[in-house]
Amino acid sequence: MVDLHTKYMGLELAHPVVASASPLSRDLDGIRRLEDGGAAAIVMFSLFEEQIRHERAALEHLTGAGADAFAESLSYFPDVADVRVGPGRYLELVRRAREAVAVPIVASLNGTTSEGWVDYATQLHQAGAAAIELNVYYVAADLETSGREVEQRYLDVLRAVKAAVPIPVAIKLGPFFSAFANMARQLDEAGADALVLFNRFYQPDFDLERREVVPSLHLSRSEEMRLPLLWLAVLRGHVGASLAATTGVHEPDDVVKYLLAGADVVMTTSALLERGPKHLRVLVDGARRWLDDRGYASVGELRGAMSRAKAPDPSAFERANYIRVLESYVGRFASK
Repeated sequence: MVDLHTKYMGLELAHPVVASASPLSRDLDGIRRLEDGGAAAIVMFSLFEEQIRHERAALEHLTGAGADAFAESLSYFPDVADVRVGPGRYLELVRRAREAVAVPIVASLNGTTSEGWVDYATQLHQAGAAAIELNVYYVAADLETSGREVEQRYLDVLRAVKAAVPIPVAIKLGPFFSAFANMARQLDEAGADALVLFNRFYQPDFDLERREVVPSLHLSRSEEMRLPLLWLAVLRGHVGASLAATTGVHEPDDVVKYLLAGADVVMTTSALLERGPKHLRVLVDGARRWLDDRGYASVGELRGAMSRAKAPDPSAFERANYIRVLESYVGRFASK
């Protein structure tokens, strides 16, 4: 039997397939279904920075209301500093999930600044989260914002949270950096316990009839895994942080490809939303069969076998491959 055990951010996992952040983890029943389906770990749905700010503002308004008119009203409310600010339901769900399931629970914070995250990260640790995933979703739409400023924002958020909690901290990234490999190294040196590649940016669409900008969500497809596949293969062996693959994981072959590139764990969301949590078992069993059929004793033997560091032709990950891809196309209207 192939040994699928793996380690992610120091967490011992039964296998490398993880349920990433999604609506499936919004309640305890969904979390249990993900564990029953076979998830080695569960990343909870994201708590947004805007939610933390909203509750903070609401609490400050509540504690200040009427204070000028009735001095004695101050005694009705605790000091703001003494109140655990933040969406309490999220914290409570972390506590209950930690008690209800055996697999590690990873909390997810989604935002762009370190404001409000540090205190809340501490509370998540105290609630029982095994780790925290920082999903820095930042669109630099201001023409005055430089690339260096964007990079610094990521580093500042990571360092602030790392300084606040003793548990592992992963950072989920988008691919839109001018020198992604260098950015990955900076985050690694800043203390990231894991790099999660990649965040999907959900661009809006236009409603032509109403001439309005509307949200548009499309679930991922396996073809989208090629970009994270490239960067996982490039980074493997060059950073100390764990590497997590996400985007496009629908079939067992997708899991195997990410492992070959160098991923420590492979995360999936879209496939579970389409096929249900039981599809996790399909991914795990399918990957196990692939390894067993080819004589692998463990997932560790496979991991990174096709990374850039081990590739007989490293140019396959660089510009030369761009030329080969274009030359390889054969279509109905292509020149013979």
